[in-house]
Formats: sequence, structure tokens, C-alpha cells
Amino acid sequence: MKNVRLAVCLVVVFVSTASIAHADLDGFLREVNMQAQADMKNFRVKLSSQFEVPLSQVDSIVMHVAAPADAFMVLQLGQMANKPPEAVLQTYQRSRGKGWGALAKELGIKPGSPEFHALKRGELYFTGEPSDGGYGKGKGKGHNK
Repeated sequence: MKNVRLAVCLVVVFVSTASIAHADLDGFLREVNMQAQADMKNFRVKLSSQFEVPLSQVDSIVMHVAAPADAFMVLQLGQMANKPPEAVLQTYQRSRGKGWGALAKELGIKPGSPEFHALKRGELYFTGEPSDGGYGKGKGKGHNK
């Protein structure tokens, strides 16, 4: 029984400290939700640090979205679209159920742009470290993985 507990603890520690990147957006968001479920306090602190917003603002966003990964996406799309999180949250609430691609378009992220491609491929990163965008490969912003 101790070995099982130890294994679970090691997995939680690995997941909470690892940078998350996946081949598709749904997979990425599942991993972000798992990380939040494992340690919500650390999740909130990492969001605050990565997107350089006060913890109180992160808490407000988390309270107004359906899942923890949605809070990440509100902040990520705000960074990509150069919009304040409050504006993205309003668009999220108004456009619920349309999908992240549709929300990105509403926020002015053009289909075909590096940001839109990174979003669709799930080339997003949840490291807890401030970045210059934290998304995408190749050309464009966010080479710091």
C-alpha cells in the first residue's frame, strides 16, 4: 500500500512540475485540468506567475469558468489577442459552447496566424514561468519552452 501511495505522489509531483505540451488542444486542456485537480493552490499560483496577473484576478477568473483549464485559456487568449482577461472572460461567457477557435476569432486572432495554429495544435505551455507568449513552434512568439 505504501508503494502505491508513493507512486501516486511521484506522479502528482511530476505532473505539477512538468511543462505541459500536447499534439492537440483537447489533450493539453485535459492535462491542465489534471494538474489543477492535483494541486489547485499551485495551479492558481502558476497561472498568476505565467500570465503576470494578481492571484486575486486568477481567483476571480477561476470562479467564473466551467473548468480550471478554461481559466488558463482565458488568460492565454488574452495574451495572444493582447486583450485584458476581463474582456476575454466576458467573451467566454457570452460565447460559451462555441469552442476555443471561435472564441479566438471573436477576440481578433486571425485564422492562419501563428497564434491560431498554435491554439489548434495545442502547442501551448503551462510552465508557471512568465513568457513572451508561451505558445507555438517555429516562427512567431513563444520559443521559450
